[in-house]
Amino acid sequence: MSYGGSVVRPPVKLVHLDHLRRLRGSEQVAAVCYRVGKKGVEFLLVETRGGRWTFPKGSAEPGLTHAQAAALEAFEEGGVHGRIEEAAFTQYVRRKETRGIEILVHVHLCEVSWLDTPQESGRNPRWFVTERARRRLREDRNPEHGAQLEGVLERALVRIRRLSSSS
Repeated sequence: MSYGGSVVRPPVKLVHLDHLRRLRGSEQVAAVCYRVGKKGVEFLLVETRGGRWTFPKGSAEPGLTHAQAAALEAFEEGGVHGRIEEAAFTQYVRRKETRGIEILVHVHLCEVSWLDTPQESGRNPRWFVTERARRRLREDRNPEHGAQLEGVLERALVRIRRLSSSS
């Protein structure tokens, strides 16, 4: 805008770099990958670089729905081909104490049709019966985060049972 030859600019709002770093990655997606077989419900967990077992998880990708981003993570980390639900069946907040941020994780259920070799090296996807999956999700974690992941597993079981009874 110009008044009498001088340009009037709106005030500049400065954002600190630390604030931007805390916001980056503040939303993630996860895929709870499962199959139903002779042993009952089994869950596919992937090993992190730190040696912990977890669900395939990563950043929400621009241009993709949360379900599409979760399916991509399942494919990249676990080699998963399957059917993912568009709507998240649960969410949880992951606190990264070291970086002082909270990450909202949208969790989608994925029924696995087949597996390929994962694109990401060192992920080591493996099937676990429900009870072993519970134990693996609690191992080497603080109790609060372990309980969150176990709660996700429990809600997944409820959803899977509901889907099975309606078919």
